[in-house]
Amino acid sequence: MIDLRGKRAIVGGSTQGMGRATAELFARLGAEVVLLARRADALRDAVAKLATPANQKHRTICQDYADPVALRDKVAEHLAEFGDVHILVNNTGGPPGGPITGATPEQFREAIDRHVVCNQLLAQVVLPGMQRAGYGRIINIISTSVKTPIPGLGVSNTTRAAVASWAKTLAGEVAASGVTVNNILPGFVETGRLGELASRWAKDRGCSEADVRAGWLATIPAGRLGQPEEVAAAIAFLASPAAAYVTGINLPVDGGRTPAL
Repeated sequence: MIDLRGKRAIVGGSTQGMGRATAELFARLGAEVVLLARRADALRDAVAKLATPANQKHRTICQDYADPVALRDKVAEHLAEFGDVHILVNNTGGPPGGPITGATPEQFREAIDRHVVCNQLLAQVVLPGMQRAGYGRIINIISTSVKTPIPGLGVSNTTRAAVASWAKTLAGEVAASGVTVNNILPGFVETGRLGELASRWAKDRGCSEADVRAGWLATIPAGRLGQPEEVAAAIAFLASPAAAYVTGINLPVDGGRTPAL
């Protein structure tokens, strides 16, 4: 059984979708969870619903990933007040869809800031505490596009690949201090973003959302879409002591959809 008692975690994008499912599972497994997102009302609702089987004290940080420096400073202030964390789950909304031929420099800059730069600054803030503890887990929720680019997601494909290379580089630098760095690659998972993607694809292709979803299902050997809780379960394993010898990997959670090894 996975046991996260005595561990403290920061989970990005934790008011909805895979981030929220992860925060909820961490709490049930005994961790103290810091929910990080940009909407104060959603944070209040999410933190109030977290389990406290070991009388954990869960907290929140309200900050938008659009301002990487402000994000870093908010997290640093939190750590100074409440102590170090053992687990960081990097997760924020993906860039808007669209072909790469029409992408603007501003779209690339914004995406790189929200993902690569924010991940880098947060890692720099939490790493000293993880290294002092001899225990650290940095887990990035990215996309199967790291292995096989997804048509119509030009900026996202580019940015996710950059995060994967960043994580692999960092993993090699910090492994000796007891810190692992891994990537989760969700496939088609039932989240708000997937609904937005279905709507956009249907409009672009002149078909119904049902047709889009049927097309997706045809590519998934498991024959169904994933659930946020299934992604959270994989993240919880990587966050646990059981995964101490697993680092620098890309783990697809996609029902077998990704054709690459």
